Amino acid sequence: MYAIIEACGRQYKVQEGETVYFEKLDAEEGKKVSFDKVVLVSNDGKIQVGNPYVANAKVEGTVVSHGRGKKILVFKYKAKKNERKTRGHRQDYTKVEITSIKLKAEKVEKSETTEKVEKTEKVDKTDNAKKTAKSTK
Repeated sequence: MYAIIEACGRQYKVQEGETVYFEKLDAEEGKKVSFDKVVLVSNDGKIQVGNPYVANAKVEGTVVSHGRGKKILVFKYKAKKNERKTRGHRQDYTKVEITSIKLKAEKVEKSETTEKVEKTEKVDKTDNAKKTAKSTK
C-alpha cells in the first residue's frame, strides 16, 4: 500500500515504515504528524485518485529528527565584468517515519438508501400510469 501526499509545496510517494525527508516542519522530535492532503492511494492494486484530494484519507508519521542537508554551492557569474560570487546553501529538513496510511470507508445509512429506492419506485409507477393513459386514447 502506498500513497502520494502533498506537503511543503511538493508531492511525495510514501509507504508504511518508510523514512521521508520533508522541508522543515514545525513539530518536535518524537511527536506525531498527520498529512490530510492525500492525492492518490493504492491499496492492493485498487487505486483511488482524489479530486483534488482523496476524501477520508490520512497519512500519519512520527518526527525522527531535524537536520540540514549537504551544502550546495551557488556560483553567480557575469561575463566580461570580472564579477563572480560564490555562496553556499544548506536546506533544513525534517526526517519523518511514516507509521500508517488510513482510509475510512464511507458509511451509507440504510434509511437514506431505502428512501432513494422508494422515490424511484414512485416515479416508475407514475410514468407507467401516464404511458397507459396515452396508449388508451
